[in-house]
Amino acid sequence: METYTFSIGAFDCIAVNDGDMDYDASDYVANAGVEEVGNALAAHGHQPDRIPSPYSGLVVRTDSNLVLIDTGAGDLTPDVGRLSGNLRGAGIEPGEIDVVVLTHGHPDHIGGTVDADGHPAFPNARHVMFRREWDYWTDTAILAGPSRFFGEFARRNLLPLRDRVELLDRETEIAPGIETLDAAGHTPGHMAVAVRSGGDELLYISDAAIHPIHLAHPDWHPVWDVDPEAALATKRRLFDRAASEHTLVLAFHFPPFPSLGHVMSRGPAWLWEPLAVIAHS
Repeated sequence: METYTFSIGAFDCIAVNDGDMDYDASDYVANAGVEEVGNALAAHGHQPDRIPSPYSGLVVRTDSNLVLIDTGAGDLTPDVGRLSGNLRGAGIEPGEIDVVVLTHGHPDHIGGTVDADGHPAFPNARHVMFRREWDYWTDTAILAGPSRFFGEFARRNLLPLRDRVELLDRETEIAPGIETLDAAGHTPGHMAVAVRSGGDELLYISDAAIHPIHLAHPDWHPVWDVDPEAALATKRRLFDRAASEHTLVLAFHFPPFPSLGHVMSRGPAWLWEPLAVIAHS
């Protein structure tokens, strides 16, 4: 399945598959024992050395805007980079997108911001990012630091947007019914997005958690979380809200695509309930 269409109130939404990757448990959990993590993964039918991960972006069509949340991984590996083609397959040309939300600066979320010639891939779009995230990924020390590969990706995929990016200092309604949410921890300015219409709500959590085991074990964190304590506070804020309000959630990396489901409270943690979807798109 390359796309999945659904509605939030009056908004038409399309989850867009950018591709799929396999990851290792040592990346997904940096602070727990191998056996414990392996048992948790086995409960989901996953092997520690082959954890499936879709890259699930989102398009929201409102009365006045066509919004894309995250641009996928571009040419990161041959297994991904399908977002642009899948948008066209859904009848959406890049020039129709008028808002692009960049939840954070990791390669799998910003890889599709520019084309092969380094030009903005969504030429008519205003791009939105939290200022502290932009400042982090455009800092010369970060670009040249230990995560040099991430820095090179940021230089290539963010800097061409400098004249068209709107940098936010606080949670903001960027279009009617679409609000950016502070979800710091995974990265300094990591962002979640709330989509609301007609009494319905979707929470796009990006990488606040990257596998359902991070809901069952919220203190476990992947190697990519720059501030695990802040990431834990973000999980508690987002997932308590999702559970109490029975909000639909899109979790970028949760298998299988389209990464949609609900969260249920389980004591100090949560349980992920994947949405039963029909392969109609």
